Amino acid sequence: MDGTPNMADLFGRMADMQKRMADTQSKLAEERVTAEAGGGMVSVTADGTGRILSIKIEREVINPDDAEMLEDLIVAGVNKASEEAENVRQRKVQETASSMLPPGLDLNSLGGGGFPGM
Repeated sequence: MDGTPNMADLFGRMADMQKRMADTQSKLAEERVTAEAGGGMVSVTADGTGRILSIKIEREVINPDDAEMLEDLIVAGVNKASEEAENVRQRKVQETASSMLPPGLDLNSLGGGGFPGM
């Protein structure tokens, strides 16, 4: 062999990588994270892709004379849930990518902690 990569093998590996990443995305949609704001007065549940699934609000925080406080709690809860979902997504994508690397190669050793923008 002259050292030239086998194109069929490369395409096969690319197809396998695409399938694994698609599987990871599908699994992320099944993940659930819940974040609370205001000591649990507002709780927000999101899936692993960051999609907000539900918002629960305790009755005692619903005050028509102070809608701004409720709005702030909802924003805080949504931001926390989105952040937690992003952490789950990064971990799962890195796990998937690491499983496709040759043994001993660590993405973190390449700098940047894995995938920029993820």
